[in-house]
Amino acid sequence: MAAKGLITGDDGLDRCAWHGNLEDYRRYHDEEWGRPVADDHRLFEKICLEGFQSGLSWLTILRKREAFRAAFAGFAFDRVAEFGEEDVERCLADAGIVRHRGKIVSTINNARRAKELRSEFGSLAAYFWSHEPESSERPAVVDQAALIANPTTPASIRISKDLKKRGWTFVGPTTVYAFMQAMGLVNDHIEGCFCRAPIEELRRRFTRPAA
Repeated sequence: MAAKGLITGDDGLDRCAWHGNLEDYRRYHDEEWGRPVADDHRLFEKICLEGFQSGLSWLTILRKREAFRAAFAGFAFDRVAEFGEEDVERCLADAGIVRHRGKIVSTINNARRAKELRSEFGSLAAYFWSHEPESSERPAVVDQAALIANPTTPASIRISKDLKKRGWTFVGPTTVYAFMQAMGLVNDHIEGCFCRAPIEELRRRFTRPAA
């Protein structure tokens, strides 16, 4: 029997249990979640989609991701920054995405703020990876209890505060921590998950972007 917080797939592998063995969700767990990312468009996409997730499940957003990409120009933030009221109305009429005016307007605002961040740091990647937490801020053992007890972290609180000062919206510390988990700034595959060790190795070999 798998340990608490783990689930055994039909392939016999133990994984973090949160995907519930749903095929698309499990694929996301295995192939994307926690792998370090340095691509600015992917980083921008993820932090925006985490904002859209607020009050919903990530699975809902994941299953709408292609529609979001179509609606927001592939999350190319230079293009999204040029969106106007006509684009807001277009998105509000798009049944394929979450039609929340505040979150749509936030994505456009954050695209403009992303351009400013890139001008200052050279890339979004350089900015976000400069906030990678030290090992001293991480739990000694990454298990289900540690993750439930810590939905935010000192690093996610710092990033959230800094982004808000810079004019970003829908970037609370819980949203930012989910972003950090997904983009590999931390490895929160729990002990016993078959992905944990390979992702630790990916993070070890990963070249952190410099400003």
